Amino acid sequence: MKQKQIHQYNQMGIKKHQSYKNENKDYMRKQVKYIICLGLGFTGSAIFAQTKPKDTLNTGVIDVVKPYTPSISDAFKVKEVPTLDDETTETKKDIQYNIFSFPVASTFTPAKGKAEGIEKAKPIKLFDNYATLGFGSYTTILGELYVNHALSRNETVGGYFSHHSSGGGIEDLVFDDNFSDSKINLNYTSQLRYMSWKVEGGFQYQNYNWYGVPESQIDQAQLNGALMDHKFNNAHLGGEVSFQDTYLESGSLLFRHFGDNRGSGENRLVLKGNADIPINYEEITTEIKLDYLGGKFERSYAAETGLNYSNFQIGVSPTYQLKQDDLTLDLGVSVYFMSDMEASDNKLYLYPNITASYRLVDDVLIAYGGIKGDLIQNSYYDFAKENPFVSPTLFIQPTDQLYNAYAGIKGKVTSFMSYKFAGHYISDKNKALFRNNIIQTENQMDYSYGNSFGIVYDDMKSFGVSGELSVDLNRNFTMALKGQYFAYSLDNEAEAWNLPDFKGSLFLDYQIDANWFVGANLYFVGERKDQYYIAPGSEFMNAEPPVVLTLNSYFDANAHAGYHITEQFSIYAKLNNMASQGYQRWQNFPVQSFQALAGATYKFDF
Repeated sequence: MKQKQIHQYNQMGIKKHQSYKNENKDYMRKQVKYIICLGLGFTGSAIFAQTKPKDTLNTGVIDVVKPYTPSISDAFKVKEVPTLDDETTETKKDIQYNIFSFPVASTFTPAKGKAEGIEKAKPIKLFDNYATLGFGSYTTILGELYVNHALSRNETVGGYFSHHSSGGGIEDLVFDDNFSDSKINLNYTSQLRYMSWKVEGGFQYQNYNWYGVPESQIDQAQLNGALMDHKFNNAHLGGEVSFQDTYLESGSLLFRHFGDNRGSGENRLVLKGNADIPINYEEITTEIKLDYLGGKFERSYAAETGLNYSNFQIGVSPTYQLKQDDLTLDLGVSVYFMSDMEASDNKLYLYPNITASYRLVDDVLIAYGGIKGDLIQNSYYDFAKENPFVSPTLFIQPTDQLYNAYAGIKGKVTSFMSYKFAGHYISDKNKALFRNNIIQTENQMDYSYGNSFGIVYDDMKSFGVSGELSVDLNRNFTMALKGQYFAYSLDNEAEAWNLPDFKGSLFLDYQIDANWFVGANLYFVGERKDQYYIAPGSEFMNAEPPVVLTLNSYFDANAHAGYHITEQFSIYAKLNNMASQGYQRWQNFPVQSFQALAGATYKFDF
């Protein structure tokens, strides 16, 4: 339809243009006739003028030229809408539909549905308290008691007591190797509407022996009547508080006194607080830490002069967290001020505190990494907890961990299997290492026969890689496998004393049915280095330099099984060091070989 209208407009324009063209032709004809007549007139006048005598007028020719500039007026569009009459614009006819329905008789009657019954598992009854007692080889006694009682809806009190002891009996030992570890802890908790708080206190008593005397020193130690017992006592008091809907999130306080039967004593007070500080509509998570440590030893290892240590630390660690899509980034820094009151020395430490994680494929693949640093407060309590055969002659100072850079990946292979792989690179200044003490030939003490360990410090860099695999099929089966490899570099010491090059572990728990349960754990520790050194003395003046010894790697396999007689009463059995290896966890200190223990557990409510 639009093409037809355009054709009509074009025809009208062409006709109008043709009329303009004809009018111009008539006008041209008239102009030509006028010029011819004018020329004839001038010619006749000239001829006539020549016949007149004494004509003094000058003759000439005047040309009149005017260019022709035709123009075409604008065409006006037709504003009328043409009437269209074709098949496409015809009105469609109305169609009427008639539906003929008739009833259909049905004799089918559906049966009433019956809900299928679902077998529900019997809910497991949880008890607030339990007691366990077991006896085993090497005259081993193991006992635990845990109680928890609600005073009201918001108040609870609880307590914990444990005892683990052994009468010893390791083969080929001359000195007693018995040990005992007993502790008790009491706590009170209150939960209010906007805050909750907890206070606790406890006491621990431990008894060990420096039984690891090398063969070359046994006769001398017996001759001197050396007493190998070393007893520790530990008392602590602390509390925690947490708040809701406030900038101050939580706080904690811990005071600990640790000492031994050799005149050593140590006090430590740690106060921590966590708060969210608002800055320009952003919250900065900040941790504040105050740490005081002070203690003394009656003498040093080689002299009768005492050892005193005392320092005070203040640390502030602000962190800003940035979240965007699958990226989580924590940007922070840690600032420490330490005052060594014994040496009258003050120092300021600055460490990075940056972590990041990125979900590459939902929960299947997550990349993470970071770089951190810390001022590690070493203490007599921590050293004795890791190695109970240390001598009461330690030099205590903090470790300046310049940085700990790490990166790895983690995620889930399936809904019940997860993994984690990582690598790290750590730089420590004044790294604390356990090393076998030098054998003294003069002014001998009970722990100076090569049967104790001291602490040496060195600047160390360590590299490591690790991998973990966890399986959690359901509540009845769990498994965890972990492996770690290490490499060390030191500035002064010959070796990274007593640090392994490889560690591996496997944990397994399986609930066979409602009554039977089993489990196992396996440990593998690689080779370690230590020294054997006799101090130059009267008869050992020409002794050779310290000898570096290699402690063999060891494998420790343990298993346990139990049976629930009732909901409250069950029996169990444990097998430890099933490979019956009398390996040395520390130089000259073999462990108990194959061990068996059986006992019972009772759960109850008040």
